Amino acid sequence: MNTTQVKAFGTESAEADLKEVNINRREVLAKDIEIEILYCGVCHSDLHTARNDWGGTMYPAVPGHEIVGRISKIGSDVTKFKVGDLAGVGCLVDSCQTCDSCKNDLEQYCSNGWVGTYNGQDKHLGGHTFGGYSEKVVVDENFVLKVPTNLDLAAVAPLLCAGITTWSPLRHWKVGKGSKVAVVGLGGLGHMALKLANALGAEVTLFSRTPDKIQDAKDLGAHNVVISTDQDQMKAATGKFDLIIDTVPSIHDINPYINTLNYSGTLVLVGYLGPLDPFLNTVPMIMGRKSVAGSLIGGIAETQEMLDFCGEHNIVSEIEIIRMHNINESYERMLKSDVKYRFVIDMESLKS
Repeated sequence: MNTTQVKAFGTESAEADLKEVNINRREVLAKDIEIEILYCGVCHSDLHTARNDWGGTMYPAVPGHEIVGRISKIGSDVTKFKVGDLAGVGCLVDSCQTCDSCKNDLEQYCSNGWVGTYNGQDKHLGGHTFGGYSEKVVVDENFVLKVPTNLDLAAVAPLLCAGITTWSPLRHWKVGKGSKVAVVGLGGLGHMALKLANALGAEVTLFSRTPDKIQDAKDLGAHNVVISTDQDQMKAATGKFDLIIDTVPSIHDINPYINTLNYSGTLVLVGYLGPLDPFLNTVPMIMGRKSVAGSLIGGIAETQEMLDFCGEHNIVSEIEIIRMHNINESYERMLKSDVKYRFVIDMESLKS
């Protein structure tokens, strides 16, 4: 298969910094779209993959799955897009398209294994896929998204992971007017959960460990803030919420939050992967038909629905734009939560 060499930023090992590398992209096939990448968001998953925190990273690794850009080439059978269109690519670039999950527009739960935008199996070139820290990407049109033209393009990028990761549970648990939703954690995911839940008509609360985020939370769409380290405030919130979206990416005690769920309420984990510690106490769950659930990004149709909704409601992420060459420093800042609320790389900087 013919390939084109493009400039990218990646790492050769878990211990190495990211640096400029060259990678190959396939030439456009009949159903393919080539996108010149203009902006790429920086997700915690990028850092975890680069440093092999979850195991299984294939090197060289080129992260990036919050991609927006302009279509530079299309295959002969492409019908949904044309050259010059704005387009986005999120966390998925392929799936089997035939299992029940795929047929129900839930490609993220593909029973035959979906293909990640990076660190996935590349069925075309062999080896593994490379992400959006690069000049261009080539993707099957079924995994390319239409980007609303009225939004700030750089600030759209994080919607493709942080946005859809919080939108999917809001939709699955049918959040709307009259819903009471709480969000744990105010980072890249949490700030999007506040914005989207508010726009859907819910009464929105942020759980925060410290009072210093109260004003930020209210500016982002929270109606209330509960300080989770204050026992009186937590007691006052008992039985209040229909849905809690827990965005915290590290191990933490979720038991205190279960008590704040209403009967039949659900706490959904979207940030943390791994065993719970301390253990989950099932007593309040059984006594109130409460659930603890998990949710993974969203399917392509749902992601498009989210982008369209954001276009209608003028919702984008709060971002800090960085140059590609500052990515290692930005990873260190991200580990200290020193970003409000998502880094986005201006990919023009890769050319310099």
